[in-house]
Amino acid sequence: MNRFQEKRVSAIKLRESEKQEEAGQPLLELHSEFPNDPQVNYLYAWIHDLLGLEWEAIPFYETAIQQGLRDDLKSALLGLGSTYRCIGEYQKSIATFQHALTLFPNAHEFNVFLAMAYYNVHERAKAMELLKSLVNTSRDEGVLRYRRAIHFYSDKLDQTW
Repeated sequence: MNRFQEKRVSAIKLRESEKQEEAGQPLLELHSEFPNDPQVNYLYAWIHDLLGLEWEAIPFYETAIQQGLRDDLKSALLGLGSTYRCIGEYQKSIATFQHALTLFPNAHEFNVFLAMAYYNVHERAKAMELLKSLVNTSRDEGVLRYRRAIHFYSDKLDQTW
């Protein structure tokens, strides 16, 4: 294992053991040595996000994606779209999730976050359509038990009886 791989593995292990601040140091070193590596930029963005540094994470997510990130592309798109939503860039968030769904049409997690972004821009009908699609793909017993009720109420949320 070369030095790059050792630092990368070390940072990932620290990140996975929820030691984000400690993971930042080897990632900072990696980033200064390999600024054009999409995996390093993704991991660096991810750590910034976990530390609540959303604004700082965005350029690293964007760079990693532009550099051709492959293995963690789905996670990077979810992180970027979610980060945009957290800072109030709702249209960028929606565009990111829509793009992600063209690349990963069966990744239903994007629909959850896209529904949140639609909620933020007061697109309630679109948000509910996404939630209904999630109900249709869920295997959770509780969700399945109430599937009919969820579908029934999904377009009647503003009504009272």
